[in-house]
Amino acid sequence: MPHTRQRETAGIHLGRHVFGLTAILIAILTVLWREFDIWQGLGRISHLAVFIYVAAAAEFLGGLAIQWRRTTSLGAVLLAGISLIFLLFCIPPIVAHPLVYFNWGNFFEVFSQVAAALIIFSSIERTDSPRPSRTARAGYLFFGLCVVSYTLGQLFYLSLTASLVPRWIPPGQMFWAVVTTLAFGLAAIALLSGRFALVASRLLTAMLFGFALLVWLPALVANPHKLFSWTEGAQTVAIAAAAWVVADFLSRHRLNYGHALQEPAVEEFGPPDSRSPGL
Repeated sequence: MPHTRQRETAGIHLGRHVFGLTAILIAILTVLWREFDIWQGLGRISHLAVFIYVAAAAEFLGGLAIQWRRTTSLGAVLLAGISLIFLLFCIPPIVAHPLVYFNWGNFFEVFSQVAAALIIFSSIERTDSPRPSRTARAGYLFFGLCVVSYTLGQLFYLSLTASLVPRWIPPGQMFWAVVTTLAFGLAAIALLSGRFALVASRLLTAMLFGFALLVWLPALVANPHKLFSWTEGAQTVAIAAAAWVVADFLSRHRLNYGHALQEPAVEEFGPPDSRSPGL
């Protein structure tokens, strides 16, 4: 049992490290491009230059602080805080055009960062507890909703998704657009139902990093001066890092699936046993 606990803890730390490094990457890109719009559709504000550096500082310090256990909670607060500010800029386009799903997609892309930060903030203080706090549970459910949004986004913009698939990957662009949309949908069902959630979160993490390597890295190599490729690549890596945090969270708590969405007062979390199908 001690060795098992150590392996689980190491996994959690690895996920938060990647999440923090991604925030540092976004901070660097924000300063280099003089753009705070790494997350799309955040609107325009007065004193833009000031906000750029404040946002970059929050991302950089949060990503740095999250690397050390003693300052992880502070880092999670900084990253959740700046992401919540970004979310505020996502609301006006939704209100103005509620039927345009692109605006909702932007919201949930940023929301994934809030979800991961909540999980990290809560979990770091409960390394010896088999049961997650309500804050961590909320972050987990929030991320599940984000995956639903990714499914709908690819479904509504299937042709655009297909156009991003490298042409050299057989059997075809539309094939992979459909397959990855189905994969997002299955991952959302698994996360929100609790069945096969750990497997789904790990596969989701791998798929998202695959997007970054196969789609956005070649685009950056071909045209390193194109901001769109940098922003889309950074978003993809950030969401993949959030998925990794969720996978680490699940590997530690081992959800008892039949009660995964109930209140903590119910004994739905505990050590792995024969009642946990899918893990």
